[in-house]
Amino acid sequence: MFEESAVIRWRKYTDRYRLIGNACKACGETYYPAKEQCPCGGKEFAAQQFSGKGRLLTFTEVKAAPEVFESKTPYVIGIVKLDEGPKVGAQICDANAGDLKIGQRVEAVFRKFYASGETGVLHYGTKFRPVF
Repeated sequence: MFEESAVIRWRKYTDRYRLIGNACKACGETYYPAKEQCPCGGKEFAAQQFSGKGRLLTFTEVKAAPEVFESKTPYVIGIVKLDEGPKVGAQICDANAGDLKIGQRVEAVFRKFYASGETGVLHYGTKFRPVF
């Protein structure tokens, strides 16, 4: 399993946990996570905080998961198009696959992902839940 260093993870907390990406100053395209170069060639960006609200574009139910997530199966992952434009891949929580619909409104929530092996360090992050 890939282990991101604690230092790198710490430096990215604000961006990851607050849905902060960026917008290209040349063309206005928005990105999450932030990019350093835009496909238009732009290299200057402005920080952009996203609302965490959007629509579910697609989803699937995971029944055979990587070892760290095996105990969580089945679970749903999907692609969400944020109201501000970027598409985000994330776990969909608080609903079964049978209760979800393409185009459904969702919102970002902060939830536990997993605990690291023997250390037991808890990892949290952004998931999305349906707005009913």
